[in-house]
Parts: sequence; structure tokens; C-alpha cells
Amino acid sequence: MNTLKSFLQSPPQLPLITVWELNELSEYRGKQDLFSRQSPQRLKALREHAVVESSVASNRIEGVEVAPERVKDVVLGHGTLLDRNEMEVRGYQECLRWIHREHDRISFTPETSLTLHSKTRPGLWDSGQLKTEDGEIVEKHQDGNVTVRFLPLSARETPEALQGTCRLYAELLREKQVPPLVLWAAANLDFLCIHPFRDGNGRVSRLLLLLTLYQLGYQGGRYISLEAIIERSKERYYDTLHQSSRGWHEGTHDPWPYINYLLYSLKELYGDFEARYNHTSIEKGGKTEAVLKALERFDSPFQIQELWKACPEVSLDMVRKVLKDEAEAGRVTCLGRGKNAKWQRMR
Repeated sequence: MNTLKSFLQSPPQLPLITVWELNELSEYRGKQDLFSRQSPQRLKALREHAVVESSVASNRIEGVEVAPERVKDVVLGHGTLLDRNEMEVRGYQECLRWIHREHDRISFTPETSLTLHSKTRPGLWDSGQLKTEDGEIVEKHQDGNVTVRFLPLSARETPEALQGTCRLYAELLREKQVPPLVLWAAANLDFLCIHPFRDGNGRVSRLLLLLTLYQLGYQGGRYISLEAIIERSKERYYDTLHQSSRGWHEGTHDPWPYINYLLYSLKELYGDFEARYNHTSIEKGGKTEAVLKALERFDSPFQIQELWKACPEVSLDMVRKVLKDEAEAGRVTCLGRGKNAKWQRMR
């Protein structure tokens, strides 16, 4: 809670880049409202895809993966789950549905964090429980050496600190001395530095990002996956978090690298939202054309999942079918075998 505490003691002087990001995000928010009024049916084509992307990407950041051919059944289906990874991805999807449906009735509290943790870590002995032992965040190197990146708060300090973070966030929002999106990012930084759970902190933090965005009036995360954007820039995510956590315990840290990273990621989300909205085709018979149009954007080798992300209104099976037809016609070729194989457009 040390970032928010410093903001309460003295409202921060915003870096110029932060001001720029906030101004652009304000413009995007206005476009969001325009899209919702003009064509709500077009947004429906983006919602399910965002749930799939978010459930898969947020877990994959933490090394939890499911087979590509199982993704649709795990995230959108109700059938039998095969292993723990699938249980955790399904649990994340249930949290997303809960937030999308009831965000105006869910408060940013320690109890909400515990509920999200319980759902994303189903069946484990410490699901929905704060850590009971001290720990450290380490980095494993290719040579086998391990270095300590950060020492989170002790287990003894954690309950009070988590409660304090939630209280300070609400108080600062009421006072309106700091831009709400800056508080949004700062609270997330404090949550990650507290590191309240033995495991699963990253996934809970990203769900809290979505929840608090909703409550600030930014609903783009319903249609575009913020988790997928963070996954694409994972190295920068960890790097800025590392920069901003140095000196956090003493209150001497610089929160702006991480805050600006999240603001930039949110701006990227809204850029994707506008682009996908404009390219979404809901006309009958337009699915093949949507895939072919997306295919034109790939000049270098790509994976099927990348092409699917570029045309969210189309099912993965349809993407595979179009690629198969294009391959038979000699317009694309597959460069490998298996789920990670890449494809190339023919010149």
C-alpha cells in the first residue's frame, strides 16, 4: 500500500508521458461509448473471443497451458476437465463472467481478492487463503543460478496491508486529487508488492485490473483481452514491475515505470478495440472473407492462433478450414508440423 500511501500524503506531480497517456485514454473512452450506442450487436462478436483470450493468456503468463484443440471446450464448454491446468483456466473464465455480469456490485476488498483466488485455484489446500509463510520472488537463469528479484511483505503484515490498500484506493478516489487511472495502476502495483497469496497473485491482480477498470467506466476489457496484451509484452511487464518495486518497502520507489506500462497497455487495448470493431463482419457468409482479409496482414510466418486473434468473430475451426483451402489452392503453405507450426503466404 506504500504507493497509495505516498499519494495520500502528497498528490504526485504527473510525468509528461503520463499526462499524454491519460489524454489519449479519455478520447478512447468517448469512442467506446459511441460504439456501444451505434452497434451493440457488433460487439457481441468480440465478447466470447475476449473471454477465451483472457482465460488462456493470463494463465499462460504463469506457465499454465491447455492444448489448443481443448481451449474452446475448456473455456466455453461445460464438459469434463482433464487436468489441473484445465481446471484453473475454467476457473479464470468463471471469474471473468462474474466480473462482466456483476462488476457494479463487487467491491475492491480483501474478500473479493480471496474469492477470485479461490475460483482461479480450485481444489488446492490454500485456495482463497492468504499466505501463511514468508517467501521471495526469484528469477531462474539459464545457467541454473537463481537470484532474488523481490521480497514481498511478510505473512504477518499481509492482512493489514491488503486491507489498507483497498481502503486507501477508495479514499483517494473520493478525494479526486489523483487521476483515477493512475490510482488503478498504483493499487495494482501495491497488490503485487504485498503478494498476498502463496501462488496465483498475478492472475488475481489481472482480474482486479479488469474489475476496477469497469468501475471507472472503461469497459474495453469486455471486448479485448488486457491479459493477452500483457502477455505479448511480458518482458516489459516484468521489467517495469521490477523497476517500480525497488525501494517499495521503504517508500522510496519510483512507481511510474509500472504505472505508465499499464496505461500504455490500456491504450493499446483500446487501439485494438477500434481496429477489431471496424473489421468485425457479422454478415451472413462473411466468415471466410474475414479470415482472408486478416490473412493479408501477415507478411511473415505466423501461427494459426495469431491469425485467429486477427479475426475474433470467426471460430478457430473456420480459420483452420480457410487455411486448408488456401493451402490446397497454393496460396499458403505450412512450414512445420504440430500445434506450433507456422504458415506462410505464397508470393
